[in-house]
Amino acid sequence: MAVINRIAGFADEMAGWRRHLHMHPELGLDCHQTAAFVAEKLRAFGVDEIHEGIAESGVVAVIRGQGLGPVTGLRADMDALPMDEATGAGWASTVPGRMHACGHDGHTAMLLGAAKYLAETRNFSGRAVLIFQPAEETIGGGRIMVEEGIMDRFEVEEVYALHTDPFGGLGEFRTRPGPLMAAVDDFEIFLTGKGGHAAYPDTCIDPLPAAAAILQAMQTVVSRNTRPLEELVVSVTQIHGGSAMNIIPETAYLAGTVRSFSPAIRDMAERRIGEIVSAQAAVYGVEARLAYQRNYPATVNHAAQTGKAAEIAREVAGEDNVLTALPPEMGAEDFSYMLEARPGAFFFLGQGVGPSVHHPEFDFNDAVAPFGASFFARLIERHHPVAGG
Repeated sequence: MAVINRIAGFADEMAGWRRHLHMHPELGLDCHQTAAFVAEKLRAFGVDEIHEGIAESGVVAVIRGQGLGPVTGLRADMDALPMDEATGAGWASTVPGRMHACGHDGHTAMLLGAAKYLAETRNFSGRAVLIFQPAEETIGGGRIMVEEGIMDRFEVEEVYALHTDPFGGLGEFRTRPGPLMAAVDDFEIFLTGKGGHAAYPDTCIDPLPAAAAILQAMQTVVSRNTRPLEELVVSVTQIHGGSAMNIIPETAYLAGTVRSFSPAIRDMAERRIGEIVSAQAAVYGVEARLAYQRNYPATVNHAAQTGKAAEIAREVAGEDNVLTALPPEMGAEDFSYMLEARPGAFFFLGQGVGPSVHHPEFDFNDAVAPFGASFFARLIERHHPVAGG
C-alpha cells in the first residue's frame, strides 16, 4: 500500500510543473497560458487526443488503453485567485494581484502526473478522459464544460476529482457519500427612500431602518424557518448606506450568501428572503429590489463510486489514512455540475496542516502530488482491467 514507484520517481518533475504554474497564475476562463503548458506536456507524454478551447481555455485529453472498456473522467481545475501572495517562496507568483491560493496548480500537476504514467504503461482497457478545467473560482467552468457537451462527446461514464486539504494530514484522503459541499447562492438588496437633512427626518424616507430590520429578520430564516437538524447558512456580509452624519441617505444596500444542501431548503430560503425584503420595505415605506442568484449546486457524491474510489485511496495511502464519514462542509465546488451529469466522487487530499486555502500564505505541498497522481492512475487501472489480466 503505497504510491506507484514510477510516479514517485518523477515527483521532482511534478513539483517543477507545479511551481511553474504557481509563478504564472491566471484567472477565470482566461487560463490560456496554463492550458498551453498542459497541452505541451500532454503532447510530450504521447496521449492519443488533445482537445483545446473548451469553455474558452479548457483542455480535454484522451488516453486509450488496451481494447474496449469503461470511460472514466478525471478532472483538475486550473485557475487562480485575485489576491496578493505572501508565501515568500522562490516560486511565488510573478503577477501582482494573482495567486494560486487554492491548490489548483497542484491539482493540475497531479493530473499531469497521472497522464504521464497512464500514457507510458497503458495497463488498462477503455479510455481515460482527462479534464483540465478553468474558472472554478468564478463563474463555474465545470458548468460550462458540461453545457458544451464534454460528457456526451467523450462518452464519459464516471468522473472523479481531488482537492488539496490543508486541514488533513499528508496523504490523508477524506470524503463521504452523499452531500459533501453546499449549494451556494448570493443576494443583493437595493433599498431606495428619500434623502434629506438629518435634522428633519419627517421630510425624508430613511432606508437605514429598513436595512436594519431586513438584516435582523433574515436571521430567522435559519432559526425559525428551518428544522434545527437541517444544514443552512444565511449570512449578510455587506451593508452600506450614508455619507455624512447630518445626511439621511437616499439609498442603502445589503448583500450576502446562502449555503444549503436540500433543494427544498434552498427554495424555502430564497422565498423567505424575498418575503422579508418585500414586507419590511412596505413597513418602512421604501422601494426595494432583490437580486437573488443561484450559483453552484450542492456537491453530492454517488455512493457506489465513492466506495470503490475509497478502496483505491486505501491502496495508495493505507487504511488509516482514508476517512469516508467527513461531515458535510458549507464551502462550494463547481465539480457539482459534473456529478449532476455523471456518477462519481470528490475527495479531499490532505497536504499537512498549514495556512488555509484562500489565504495569502497558502502553498500547495509538493510532497502530496505522488499520492494524488497515484490515486488517479490506480483508479483507471483497477476499474479498467485488461481482458485476461
